[in-house]
Amino acid sequence: MTSTRRIAPAADRTYFAAFLDLRGKPGIVVGGGPVAALKAEALLRSGVRLTVIAPELCARLTELTLHGALRHEARRFQPGDLVGTEIAIAATDDPAVNESVSASAKSLRIPVNVVDNTALSSFIMPSLIDRPPLQIAISSAGNSPVLARRLRTAIEAAVPFAYGRLAALAGRFRAASKLRFPDAAARRRFWERILDGPIASMVLAGREQAAVRAMERELDGNAPG
Repeated sequence: MTSTRRIAPAADRTYFAAFLDLRGKPGIVVGGGPVAALKAEALLRSGVRLTVIAPELCARLTELTLHGALRHEARRFQPGDLVGTEIAIAATDDPAVNESVSASAKSLRIPVNVVDNTALSSFIMPSLIDRPPLQIAISSAGNSPVLARRLRTAIEAAVPFAYGRLAALAGRFRAASKLRFPDAAARRRFWERILDGPIASMVLAGREQAAVRAMERELDGNAPG
């Protein structure tokens, strides 16, 4: 007899958690104030080719424009602006403009976030702990941004920046580990041993070159598997 697992419907709006690869993809932020600047910087860190549409810019967005980090169109938003883009954020203090951005994006099936308005958004931006390439995202589904920020602060204190370097080391040797341990279970045991052992401690202590040499020895074909 075959059993199926039932998925209970959410009592409230529930979001699908995902990380999007937007490197080199076009994106638009509508708005020129400090909040728009924060959203713009988040997109730029993800590699988005960014255009900001706003009659005027705050100091930070002006600086980013002068450095060539983004393109500025000094005018009001028009619905056709989103054609060809892959992500949009509305961060203005004009509800009518925000609604127009939302409607245009949804008609084109483009992911859109309207700051502080989940009803107009198709995605929300989480509170993020960034330890490149390691990222930890926290969301309250818009119910309590303050709680999400408090949890972020607690997790930031518990996760040093060196964990990002540890993730980078694992990425550097990921392909080699697949060659050394073709069996997935054996490979998982290998990485558990690495992350719980002295090599991880070397990275966390800032001894990355020693960790690299140790990893090379671990993955040598003559080393015990």
